[in-house]
Formats: sequence, C-alpha cells, structure tokens
Amino acid sequence: MNVTGDDVRAYVLALPQTAEQFAWGMPIFKVAGKLFLTLPEEETSMAVRCPIIERDELVLAEPTKFWIAPHEAGNPWVRVRLAALDDREELEAIITDSWSQAAPRELLDNP
Repeated sequence: MNVTGDDVRAYVLALPQTAEQFAWGMPIFKVAGKLFLTLPEEETSMAVRCPIIERDELVLAEPTKFWIAPHEAGNPWVRVRLAALDDREELEAIITDSWSQAAPRELLDNP
C-alpha cells in the first residue's frame, strides 16, 4: 500500500471534531483543540500520540516503520513512515488510537 499525506488527511478529517492547521512548517491536526497528529517530513511520515511504553515496544519490534524523533524522546509520541504501513486498516487503527488519546471523554462516550 502506498499511503500518502492525503490519505492521512482524508481519514483524520472524517473523525469527529477534528481540524487541520499549519504550524512548525507542517500540517497539524487537533481534536477539540488538542493536538493528536502531525505530518512532518514533507508528509512522508506522521507523528501520533502513543504511550511511551507502547511506543518503545513498537520501535523495537518494527524499526523500519516506527521511530522516535530526538525532540520527542521524553514525550508520548511516535513517528510512523507512511510508506511502511501494511494496509489502510493499519493506518486507520494508528490514527484512531492517537485521536482517542486526545479526544475529550464526552466525545469518546458519544462519538
């Protein structure tokens, strides 16, 4: 599968209360005003929320797909190479997980 930034954008913007902005020289996405995804590296990767323990496990298990940007090492974020994703289901699962970590509780309870 050849995932593009446009694929990411289309799925993200279909999620409730999501908005695209531009900051730090890249597109960023927020749910109810809270950041949950960015499209750095000319939209060839995405940075998503991920608990640090899970993130470290992902990076160890699949280093060609996941990595940690140096400035995000102490934060619950992981980078994902779009070209390394297996299929649309994997893309959507990663995005939805990040979205759910940032979405307000009432949105999760009543999507």
